[in-house]
Amino acid sequence: MKVEAPAKLNLSLRIAEKRPDGFHELDTLMVPLPGLTDELDVEGAEEFSFSCDDPAVPSDESNLVVQAVRLFEQRTGRTCRYAIRLAKRIPSGAGLGGGSSDAAAILAVMEILEDTGLGRDDLHELAARLGSDVPFFLRQGACRCRGRGEVLEDASVEAFPVLLLKPGFGVSTPDAYGRWRESRQLAGVRYDPQGLDGMDLVNDLERPVFEKFPFLAEMKTWLLAQPGVRAALMSGSGATVFAVLADDGDGEALAEAARRDLDPGLWSWTGETGGAR
Repeated sequence: MKVEAPAKLNLSLRIAEKRPDGFHELDTLMVPLPGLTDELDVEGAEEFSFSCDDPAVPSDESNLVVQAVRLFEQRTGRTCRYAIRLAKRIPSGAGLGGGSSDAAAILAVMEILEDTGLGRDDLHELAARLGSDVPFFLRQGACRCRGRGEVLEDASVEAFPVLLLKPGFGVSTPDAYGRWRESRQLAGVRYDPQGLDGMDLVNDLERPVFEKFPFLAEMKTWLLAQPGVRAALMSGSGATVFAVLADDGDGEALAEAARRDLDPGLWSWTGETGGAR
């Protein structure tokens, strides 16, 4: 069985106080990117195995895909004998949720293949135990996520064109959250909400991440100055910065200009967000 696991964008991310469980209280609006996906190939086997075509991705028990299988086995009492191969297309350390999406996809596939009778709520509970973003990927569209990310509410967001840019480095999510409270804004960088089709695009993690990685602030500032860009924001904890494009915007041309003006090694992707429900 082959399954695609889509990336996501955070259109807004607000952070409140740290909870007693160590997580921060969140309010975030997320949309899927159905055109940017990892691919998982799952086949029956004599014993479980996991491999990835990206050697930088761990294939041991620290990988969220492996953890998802182990959690499913623990919950259902089944032994899942499958060979899982991951074709990685979503960059790591990017704030695009690739690992979380892979984990959610495998939870859903295990239930399809094993047919244990777990319902949507059961899978949601398992997903929440794996990570804050994982429950979102069990849904099929935009969601407003609260709590530490596990309290989901369907949202209606029209599709729009975007350009994603990411430098060669990644950002540690725990480090970004850990530095949030004490971080300071950089002069000359826009952090305030940007209005877009009745939404406010804003990300509270830009402050700590830009302070540590000022090149990401430079990317955002550069994008906001380009014609055909309606808004620009960092996704999640970074290191991806995305631009919302006008309908006649040329994402490929903008990506080439960014490589010329900012960094010739920038990774880029252009496409559309997931549309309204």
